[in-house]
Amino acid sequence: MTNIQDIFKKSNVAVITGGASGIGLAAAKHFAKAGMSVVIADLGGDKLAEARAELEAIAGQEHVMAVETDVSQKDQIEALERAVIQRFGRVHVLMNNAGIGPETSIFSAQANWDNILAVNLLGVINGVRAFGPGMIAHNEPGLIINTGSKQGITTPPGNPAYNISKAGVKVFTEALEHELRNTAGAGISAHLLIPGFVFTGLTKGDRSEKPAGAWTPEQTIDFMVESLERGDFYILCPDNDVARPVDERRMAWAIGDIIENRPPLSRWHKDYADKFKTYLEQK
Repeated sequence: MTNIQDIFKKSNVAVITGGASGIGLAAAKHFAKAGMSVVIADLGGDKLAEARAELEAIAGQEHVMAVETDVSQKDQIEALERAVIQRFGRVHVLMNNAGIGPETSIFSAQANWDNILAVNLLGVINGVRAFGPGMIAHNEPGLIINTGSKQGITTPPGNPAYNISKAGVKVFTEALEHELRNTAGAGISAHLLIPGFVFTGLTKGDRSEKPAGAWTPEQTIDFMVESLERGDFYILCPDNDVARPVDERRMAWAIGDIIENRPPLSRWHKDYADKFKTYLEQK
């Protein structure tokens, strides 16, 4: 198991997509405080500039790079990789974190489906395929962290395109870690970040204050780092409302739909809702 202190250190380089706010910016600040050079990629010029200034106050201008990047566009991710290598030489941490969540239903407008799948799923794939070969080739320890979601595991009703995108990130990251650990000489490992309820621009809606049940992005990154120190692949974050045992039972019930041949999404099925409630309350 790699000592992450050999990765989160001065002279090493971290790249974070969706790095101008929320979990991404919290991660970038953590890496900067550890002495790393930090690259954030995001959309939105003003937001990106503000985030860059915050990071420069921590690490200094020479150790911060901010690049406007649409992760859904393969050519833009490839251009980002070239710019990072030209400036810093190599990458030790890649955090594919960019994500969006417009509402969808099965028969809703095509545009939202296309955008969610392009950013949340293809954005992760594009990032790994652009940066991964170089990270393997430099033979130094490193991490690829992909941001998934509990909704990609239990797939609750409400936003199928988002659930599908995050389920895809889970499957892709599992396959990535399998390939990395079977690649001779690769010092890179992959990890799936599974946040709980985190108060970010993606989740806050019209709320101006953090709900009591939500974690801050900083709490999420602290938990992520603790999990990485243990070598965890699945970084399953709790929050102030949902403890890990509840998540575990929800996930076990979801896979049980297949094993027990129940209707899909039986947690929300009128014939099984009470059975699930009883199951959840069992010790």
